[in-house]
Amino acid sequence: MRDIRVAHLEQTMREAKVGDDTKGRMKSLYNQMFRFAMKHEIINKDYAALCNPVKRTKPSEPKVPFTEEEIQLLWDNVNYSVVDMILIEIYSGWRPQELALLKTKDIDLENGTMFGGIKTDAGRNRYVPIHPKIRPLIEKRYDTNNEQLFNDFSSKEPRMTYDKYEQRFKRIMDYLGLKHRPHETRHTFITRAKEAGVDEYCLKLIVGHQIGDITEKVYTHRTLENLKQEIEKIV
Repeated sequence: MRDIRVAHLEQTMREAKVGDDTKGRMKSLYNQMFRFAMKHEIINKDYAALCNPVKRTKPSEPKVPFTEEEIQLLWDNVNYSVVDMILIEIYSGWRPQELALLKTKDIDLENGTMFGGIKTDAGRNRYVPIHPKIRPLIEKRYDTNNEQLFNDFSSKEPRMTYDKYEQRFKRIMDYLGLKHRPHETRHTFITRAKEAGVDEYCLKLIVGHQIGDITEKVYTHRTLENLKQEIEKIV
């Protein structure tokens, strides 16, 4: 850590053969490592903080929601690889990273909720009702012996990660002849929720969007019941 300088960090990110999103996560990891080293007096200067942020080389592509026909195609192939994860995303609105990291202890089958979230203050620590259509998929994955809900037992490290999920997602899209990116599952949920007339406030709570009135951010039993009623408007 004492030998690492800005040039090393920036060169590593610049030459990494990965996308801009992954380079952004690399920068976040550097920040965390240097903060830890500073806290424990391993180093005297935070070189990660001096690194230039990752700049996108091209504008983001427009998000295209899954069509009803494509969703049905997924249901027809639900037993293939991680198709069930894709469907769970489409009916819950999790970000792909959030979905991959869901912990078994945060799945409440009795009350029909999932708990998790990352990235922003509004996105963290939120409840998402389990839509009736995906409950059987979650029950099939649910195993109290596993720390995470989703696992990859074909590898030495069985815990699912976003990178593993992204690779399998791409293979499924090729296999089914579809052209979608992982984040378009979340976009699909939001689009379908709006079309179904889901209450805007409830939708923001479910997907973790910022809510202006801070007094409205506290979850109550009534709030959870409202979320369940609203999410079931999506067919």
